[in-house]
Amino acid sequence: MNENAIATLIFLIAVYFLPAIVASRRGHRNKSAIFALNLLLGWTLLGWVAAFVWSLTAQDY
Repeated sequence: MNENAIATLIFLIAVYFLPAIVASRRGHRNKSAIFALNLLLGWTLLGWVAAFVWSLTAQDY
């Protein structure tokens, strides 16, 4: 694999896991569930959007 292919692969993985990354960075209390949803259903557009919206929701502590 050349360097461009590796960089592209890393970028695509980061975009795929963006909802989990956002939830983790925000300290979301459901970050494990968001990661699981993202991992298992992120390949569907609906699953990815649901995980992303969930990661952006307000949190009541």
